[in-house]
Order: sequence, then structure tokens, then C-alpha cells
Amino acid sequence: MHAQLFTSSKKFTKADSLRGSLRPERTAFDMLRYDLNIEVNPKAKTISGYNAIEFKVLDNQKVMQLDLFENMEIDSITFQRKNLNYTREFNAVFIDFEEELNQGTTHELKFYYHGKPIIAESPPWDGGFVFTKDNNNNPWVAVAVQGTGASLWFPNKDHLSDEPDQAEIKITVPENLVAVSNGRLVDEIISADDQKKTFHWKVTYPINNYNITLNIGDYVNFKDKFHNLDLDYYVLSHNLKKAQTQFEQVKPMMECFYEKLGPYPFERDSFKLVETPYLGMEHQSAVAYGNQYRNGYLGNDLSGTGYGLKFDFIIIHESGHEWFGNSISVKDIADLWIHEGFTSYTESVFLECEYGKEAALEYLSGLRQNITNKRPIIGNYGVNHEGSGDMYYKGSNMINTLRSLIEDDELWWKTLRQFNIEFAYKTITTEEVVQFFSLSFDKDLTAFFDQYLKYPKIPKLLIEKVENKNQLKFKWEADVEEFDMPVEVSLGNASTRIFPKSDKWKTIDLESNQTLKVDLKKFYIDLEFK
Repeated sequence: MHAQLFTSSKKFTKADSLRGSLRPERTAFDMLRYDLNIEVNPKAKTISGYNAIEFKVLDNQKVMQLDLFENMEIDSITFQRKNLNYTREFNAVFIDFEEELNQGTTHELKFYYHGKPIIAESPPWDGGFVFTKDNNNNPWVAVAVQGTGASLWFPNKDHLSDEPDQAEIKITVPENLVAVSNGRLVDEIISADDQKKTFHWKVTYPINNYNITLNIGDYVNFKDKFHNLDLDYYVLSHNLKKAQTQFEQVKPMMECFYEKLGPYPFERDSFKLVETPYLGMEHQSAVAYGNQYRNGYLGNDLSGTGYGLKFDFIIIHESGHEWFGNSISVKDIADLWIHEGFTSYTESVFLECEYGKEAALEYLSGLRQNITNKRPIIGNYGVNHEGSGDMYYKGSNMINTLRSLIEDDELWWKTLRQFNIEFAYKTITTEEVVQFFSLSFDKDLTAFFDQYLKYPKIPKLLIEKVENKNQLKFKWEADVEEFDMPVEVSLGNASTRIFPKSDKWKTIDLESNQTLKVDLKKFYIDLEFK
């Protein structure tokens, strides 16, 4: 069955469809480049400016859908020096060209707008802007819009399947503040009256819309290097010393991820951490950091094992997204587990590099206390709907179970590195992930992924004593009929594997007084002894 049947009782609206679905008004156009030019007024909490959008026509089409939240005002949309007509429906903007645009041609339009963007009540989980003050009473502005959509604050084709190949972000702010965005700083331009300053940033890789960001504050910059990779840090001036100490974790993290996952995907654009007034977000080459310079998750260990306090959660997790989520991105947010499951797994990857495999397994096992198993990990397609929050820790434990299933660590790391090579700078689907790992491990993994992703419950291993015999019988209880997966067990002092099926019982002989113990750290399953 399809995941949608089990995902949610939520009723979806026309606005959800306009935001999440692909129709000719979207699929006929490929976004090539965004050139965002805006001014931010921290006191008035307003933004104004335009986005120059370069696009290629894929199919003959006269109408284009772009997106901008309905609370934002459109000033004009210009094309070839003429104003275009447009209509608005919820957050969708349908633009009428005077004549049909021909397949294969490339064009640019400018979308002028202004307004007061939505302010987030609980960022980064609730999308929007943050307008606040730092400890020295200086303005401090940031934005995070994952899930909600980048059209909350600038016009774009707000669908994850189409990333601009590059972007430029030019932010004008009061002259005493610094504006930080994605990519490299190209220029700082002071206005004629010295009252304002424009910071020009450039991104040279594909970037998904919610990753485009701005940060404004009393920032100071310090730099470091990891091999050929520039490390760039922007922090509030009064936190400089704390940052210089805490951000030392970046270099061992990079050493680990380069080895296990492959090179940092955005070397031309550098790696940045930017201090923000919210916890964190994976903004490409400008990772948002708000963990208060503490290890753990705001000083807490989400695993309850002690290992969660041995690293700064936001540095490791949000940086892991540079590989999983930013370089490899999903076509539809229903598949967001690909971002969050793999990235949550990178937390354990870092622990394994630093403290060994057993530490990583203990950490992953401890994270299970945060899993609910009440709703599938995959969401509904075409309506901008995420699956369950279990995509994080159920996702990471599923990935670790896959590794344990393979039983070859050298092949495992080789495959993860190849995964990052094959899908770098691409948008992908769950089906492509399943196909990739099935081919890599020469095993059809469809049933495995279906069970963990499309159903709330995890597979349960039933074990029963055979009456009047020194034997045990076992089988899987699962929603996917063809589910089967080997499991590592201990028989006395010896480790072995059993191969349960879901359609029939299998038996195993025991020696006198011999007991069976299932390795639940390596395999995320339920267990029932009868």
C-alpha cells in the first residue's frame, strides 16, 4: 500500500496543492538563477526590493506560477521592460506573459515587492523572521523557513524539485550592522550618505529555496582553514572568545566527515557558522548556530547516554546537512527523512570517529527514547506535507540497522561516499534511495524501507519455545508481507545470525541450557518472547 493511506488524517486544501504540487505553470520553467536585492529595516520590521529570476523554458507556456506569501505586497513584475499582468490565489502568483514562451529559450523577469514578513513564534520550527536585540541592544535579525517556504519572504518557485543553479543575495542594512548570507562575500557597498551598507553574497552551487537566508547583527568575523576549505565564522561581538573555543569542533568533524562521507560539497563557497537568535538551521554554506556555545542540545543529552554531551549538537547535526539535505536534496518534502534521517545518523558517525563504534551504537540506541512510532516517516506527496518527526531518530536507527544488515563496514562507508558522489547537487526521491542501496548491496531492500518508512510500527521478532524440544522458533510480525531481515544473536558465547521470515516459522536447535540473546543495539526492532 502507499504511505499516503497511513500518513495523516489532515484534510488538505487548495492552498496546500498550489504550494506542493507540480503543474504546467511550474514544470514548464527551470529556475537558473536568483538575484535577490533587498533592504531590511530592523526598526520597522520590513523588507523591500526585488528578485531578478533567470529561467529556461522547458515547454511552450504562457503562464508561470511563482510564489509569495499573500501578506506581502507586489509592486510590479517586469519582463522585457514591460509590466506583466498577474493574479494571486493564496500564496501563489500566476504571471501572464503577452505571448507564449518557446521551449529552449532563456529569459529574466524582475519581481518587485515589499512588506512586513511573518514573524516566527517559535523558530526554527515555526517559519518566519526574528527581529530581536543582542546583549548590547543592537538589532539582531534572522530568518528560518524550512517547511513553511522561502516565499514567506521573497518571490521564487517555491518547490523543492527546482533549485536555482546559483544565487546572488544583496542585503542593504543600517551602516552599523553586518549582513551575512550564503556563499562568498563579493563586496560591501557603502551608500552615498554613509547611512546604509549593502552586503553582496554569491552562491555558485545549486541551492534549495529554504536554504537561502539572511542574518543581520553586530557581527565580527574570524577565519580558519581545514586543508583547502575556508572556514568562516560570524558571531556577535560579545561572544567572540566563546566562539573561538567552541568552533574548534569543526576541524575534527570535517576530518571525520571527509573520511566517512566524502569531501565537503561546497568548497568554492566556503563553510560558515553564523550565530543566530534561534537554535539552528542547515542554511547552505551559512549554517545557523544558536546552541549557546554548549555541548549537547542546549546543554542536554538527547540520548541519555552521556555521549550526547561530548559534542555540540548544532555544529555536528546542522553541518551534516551540508552532505544530506543541501548537496543531496529531496524533490518533495514528503521525503524529508532523506535529509533528517541521514543527518541524524551523522551524529553517530562523528562519535564513532572520536570514541569508537560501540559509543555510536549506544548513542543511537539511547535516541530511541525520543521515537513515538505513531505516524509514518513519509508524508503525503504534492501538498507540502512532512512525515512524522520520527524521521530523525527512527530514520537514523533505520540507517544503522541497514548497516548492520550488510555486515561489511568497509562496503558501508564506500557506499555512503558513493551515495554522496552519485546524487551530489541533485534532487531525489525515496524510490531512488531504495534503488541505489539495493544495487549497492545486491539485495532488494524495498520491503525493508517500506516497513520503516511507510508504517508507524517497526518489525517485531516473535520467538517461541518449541514444546517438549530444545528448540526455538521465530518469525517476523510486520505490515509488509514479504518483509525478511537477518538478525544478529548470541547463542551462549557465540555470535551468529538467524534469518526469520514473515510468512512462516523457522526453528533453531539449542544446546543444553543454552540461551538466545538478540543484539538490539545494531537492529532497531521490537522483540516478543512467548
